[in-house]
Amino acid sequence: MALLEGRDYYIEQGRYVFTAHYLLVRGQCCGSGCRHCPYHHPTDNQLLPKRLQPEPAQDAVNWVSRQVAK
Repeated sequence: MALLEGRDYYIEQGRYVFTAHYLLVRGQCCGSGCRHCPYHHPTDNQLLPKRLQPEPAQDAVNWVSRQVAK
């Protein structure tokens, strides 16, 4: 999957920041505390086994669905 600036990430102070769209399409929380993480994850930022990965927040799912439909 090719990343598109503005849709999947933006650059802030020389650093790449992933968008909620990209993180949701990726399919799971990495536990790094990403700024736009659409998943509910533990505050200690420890990685969870895949079977314990939280579901994405419903508002993020709805937003991505609307973007894909455009």
